[in-house]
Amino acid sequence: MIVDLLWALGMGLTGAVVFGAIGLVSGTDETATLGPLTLIVVLAGVPPVGVFTFFIAAAVSKHMTHAIPTTLLGIPGDTMAVPLMEDADGMRRLGAPHVALRKALAGALLSAVVAVPVAVGIATALAPLSETVEAVAPWLFAGAAIFVGYFSPGRWASVVGIIPFTLAVAALHGFTEQHLGDSLSISFFLGIAIGPLLADLVRATSRSGRAGMERSGVREFRLAPDLSGGKGSFPNPLRVLTRQQIGYTAGSAVVTSSTFVFSPVATTVIVGEAVGARLKHPYQRLSSLMAVKNGTTESTYLAETIIPLVAFGLPLSPVAAGPAAALFNAPPVYSVDSGQNLHSMLSSWQFLLCGLLGVLVAAVVVYPVAMKYARVASAWVITRISHEALIAAFAGLIVVVSWYEGGLLGLLTSLTVGLLGGLCNRAFGMNAGVQFMCYYTATMFVPILLAA
Repeated sequence: MIVDLLWALGMGLTGAVVFGAIGLVSGTDETATLGPLTLIVVLAGVPPVGVFTFFIAAAVSKHMTHAIPTTLLGIPGDTMAVPLMEDADGMRRLGAPHVALRKALAGALLSAVVAVPVAVGIATALAPLSETVEAVAPWLFAGAAIFVGYFSPGRWASVVGIIPFTLAVAALHGFTEQHLGDSLSISFFLGIAIGPLLADLVRATSRSGRAGMERSGVREFRLAPDLSGGKGSFPNPLRVLTRQQIGYTAGSAVVTSSTFVFSPVATTVIVGEAVGARLKHPYQRLSSLMAVKNGTTESTYLAETIIPLVAFGLPLSPVAAGPAAALFNAPPVYSVDSGQNLHSMLSSWQFLLCGLLGVLVAAVVVYPVAMKYARVASAWVITRISHEALIAAFAGLIVVVSWYEGGLLGLLTSLTVGLLGGLCNRAFGMNAGVQFMCYYTATMFVPILLAA
């Protein structure tokens, strides 16, 4: 028990520190950062309690600090921060970016505290259906791919693209299995994760593609002044938010923590519109939406990880199939096919306690620092951190891991899937969540279809 607690605490602290820092860098998408690093943690042999606490602390921390570039710089911290942009811009025009940041951070922490027990409770209630769900899992993945595709940015283009992308993955999966004697999975995941980046790099080598990517000058950022006063070592989120904002944020967290099949970005937009329609005063509306929307990014992310993991052990949500994929399937440690993953290794109580511990570590380590030193951290990142170097580091990590799984063929698989997936993402709006669902459809549903 003591050993497990130390592992959980240590890995939670690691996840909070690493991803609290990564969240400061704009454009660091979770699929390309949290997914590969979680995979490394699993393959390194970290115990299940440590793996789960690491992921929860990392996700919560990143969705706190991604609000810093969003509110102070006017650039989205990551994909999940995009729905916050309009309200953050409105708060900057009112001269209150510091208020926007404090509301966003407080909303994230409050929603995370609410989301973990609600999601574990919903998952426990759904657990008796696990055998039924496992029996029809191949069909569920096919249906989920269409569902997620329809709610992706590409809408019908994504739905149409599911068929060729799935067939391409199925063919490549069979080819690699035939030549290696064993199937690859990590290489496919990593390829999908780096798809947009790889597509942009290849486009940059093309004369016609490069023409659309040229910039006329260095991008300039205007960093808002620090007006927070820096008082208090731990600003109480219940005092940062008004009673009405607490009610809206907590209520939205409860509702969004009860679902796990919708796109987190789409859910954030829908919840924001629903709450915003009830608020008329501009300042009250904008400041409340910063708390509600950033809180929803936390609650949806946690629910889409916890509910499929605890209830079924199958990645049946966009987040579970994407950034959280290593919690379900990371051969040879975890496998969806054999049912050996965190679902079978941890009890509901362990999920609850480790999840709350991850939130607590993020609250103690990241939340007060983000509240007090957001402007200093933003200025340091802008002037000292090379975005290209950070991307190169993750690219190198992906090369190492794919080579570890399948050698040269594993690396070529990652590059092939990445280029195909990246082009589908850029051209048709077929995001990584749809592509991950296509992978499971290709490996589970297509063989059944061909055998019929």
